[in-house]
Amino acid sequence: MVRLVVFLGNPGREHERTRHNVGWMIADGLSFAGELVWKEKFKGMVANRAGTTYLKPLTYMNRSGESVVACSTFYRIAFEELLVVHDDMELAFERVEVRKGGGLGGHNGLKDVVRALGSREFERLRFGISRPARGTPTDHVLGRFAPDEETFLPVLLAKAARLVEERVAK
Repeated sequence: MVRLVVFLGNPGREHERTRHNVGWMIADGLSFAGELVWKEKFKGMVANRAGTTYLKPLTYMNRSGESVVACSTFYRIAFEELLVVHDDMELAFERVEVRKGGGLGGHNGLKDVVRALGSREFERLRFGISRPARGTPTDHVLGRFAPDEETFLPVLLAKAARLVEERVAK
């Protein structure tokens, strides 16, 4: 049972439509997103609905664990009841999958969540952003989607939002 959904991203307008912020974009695409009332708490934005807590850490990606631990400790949520939604360079663009545990693929946000929780045995929704064809991984994740990717992005975000809703409903 998922009691806490964490959408990884970075605060600030300059990060809004970047690959590293797909977690926040997925949160905005939930069918009930308009009903969520977000409040600043636990170094993040928090909303509660039907027994599930939703969290967008405001600590920047590399320090996401601070927010996750503060929220999960307050609500007494075990890591087994956690779903972390994030971008993943190890998956091809157009791939979205849910899995428990596994490698971190160099994702600094995930690394920090694992460090803070002391476990990687939580569920993750991985949104594929592919590896960069050129340039650095940092520039890639902090960059916007390519025009051809932007065409398919709404469909993929909707698919990911449905997967979050399915995980919460179980």
